[in-house]
Amino acid sequence: MTEHAVRAEKLAAELDSAFRNRADLYRLMLDELATELGDAKAEEILVRAIEKRGREVADLAFASFGPNDARAIGEAFLAVSPDGGRMYPTDVERSDHHIAFKVKRCPLKDAWVGAGVGDDRLATLCRIAGAFDRGLFEATGVRFDNVTWTPGHGSGCCHICLTDRDA
Repeated sequence: MTEHAVRAEKLAAELDSAFRNRADLYRLMLDELATELGDAKAEEILVRAIEKRGREVADLAFASFGPNDARAIGEAFLAVSPDGGRMYPTDVERSDHHIAFKVKRCPLKDAWVGAGVGDDRLATLCRIAGAFDRGLFEATGVRFDNVTWTPGHGSGCCHICLTDRDA
């Protein structure tokens, strides 16, 4: 097994546990916190907590990567994402020190749309979900262009760009 395959397998296991069955959990947590604290404070608290979890996952999954391993980090992430059913990356752009990809469909978003979540609540939940990726990639030390979620019930998409620190 190659070093890349070992890293990808480790990341797959960690992402699987981190993402499993979280759509209903996020919605429930948001509803409960919003009842107590209001919508804005509830979102702030959840984003902070979920970013922290992303950083914790990065500490475990990317421990052997450094700030100039953007391409390897992105490739490892892409290697496990489709297999875990988490998301479906397209339009991958690679260079020696950079990788960028667009995600056109997210099972979390699909679950919320299927549950009848309205546009405003959906946009809030998508921002909360994006906090995990932000925490995950920022903790690796590479340069990370923030995830941008397209609101609405259409296909939606987000963009992830990773670049070596020294590039």
